[in-house]
Amino acid sequence: MFDYLIVGAGFAGSVLAERLATIANKKVLLIDKRNHIGGNTFDFYNDYGILVHKYGPHIFHTNSRDVFDYLSLFTEWRQYEHHVLASVDGQLVPIPINQNTVNTLYGLNLNSSEVADFLKSKAEKKDHIRTSEDVVINAVGKELYEKFFKGYTKKQWGLDPSELDASVTARVPTRTNRDNRYFTDIYQAMPLHGYTRLFENMISHPNIKIMLNTDYTEVQNIIPHKSLIYTGPIDCYFNYCYGKLPYRSIDFKFETLEQEFFQSVGTVNYPITQAYTRITEFKYLTGQKHPKTSIVYEYPKADGDPYYPIPRAENNKMYKKYQLLADTLPNIYFTGRLGTYKYYNMDQVVAQSLSLFKKIMHNELKNETSEPTSSILEIENSND
Repeated sequence: MFDYLIVGAGFAGSVLAERLATIANKKVLLIDKRNHIGGNTFDFYNDYGILVHKYGPHIFHTNSRDVFDYLSLFTEWRQYEHHVLASVDGQLVPIPINQNTVNTLYGLNLNSSEVADFLKSKAEKKDHIRTSEDVVINAVGKELYEKFFKGYTKKQWGLDPSELDASVTARVPTRTNRDNRYFTDIYQAMPLHGYTRLFENMISHPNIKIMLNTDYTEVQNIIPHKSLIYTGPIDCYFNYCYGKLPYRSIDFKFETLEQEFFQSVGTVNYPITQAYTRITEFKYLTGQKHPKTSIVYEYPKADGDPYYPIPRAENNKMYKKYQLLADTLPNIYFTGRLGTYKYYNMDQVVAQSLSLFKKIMHNELKNETSEPTSSILEIENSND
């Protein structure tokens, strides 16, 4: 008999497995339908010996000292600040939009104050900010919205920005200084030996048993366990009884080239004409020295593995039905990006799982396992 059956060996499930095994001395079975641990952050050395991320680039950043310190138990770090360029009007310019972006794009030499005035002159103020389109046009106007955001967002989400919640484009700020970093979080780093090694260290506890290539639906009734933590899609757990929650997926096209570097930064965005949204070069992220280089093209699509919950009012309304249903189930916890249908960053998922662990311990101490135990935690501490 296991104390906890945890479905999904990504950050959400693995953090809880480690805490329950290490701190609470619980017996945990961690399962995943894939043939590897680490969820979407899984990385591996390809046939050329280059470390790549199988499911696209994952750059760690956080403002949470607690999250950073916790993950530091399982990895050393390589300091890394991510830089992104956007291909606009035949030029590569920094994104998020900043002083350098404006000056390069328009052939100007504005200082910070003048850039603020320039963007203010372009902005079309909205009385009510409801959609992703509203967010951008309110901040920088329609011209820059169409150059940087409209096409990219339509490719990424399969919807016009006017159909998406404001939270999508609100994640990408606008700056008036020369800070070309994509993120401004206090802690920005990459696991020194990769994410997979971090996960190996995290879940290598004698109280944790791991089963890969294992579908929960095939084992749910044959593995004895007291409590369940489910990090998969919540609608799948309930057999889509209220309908299927929509996600966006991605096709990843990898290439290894006979050159040391392909582009000048880790990621280049392509907002307009190309079918792909961006190209990432892994050696910038990992710091690996190698005479060849590996890149990945990302082609968003509707079907496939669920990567991005789509932030729309009607989707959230459907999710709330599943949440209410989940709240009626004792000893079952839904967490993670898929379990709570939230567009979380990695650090937010870790923070959510650490908070859920505390809630579980509190419930056990008070012997309240008969009460609703599903945890829907909102962690709002960084932008992706």
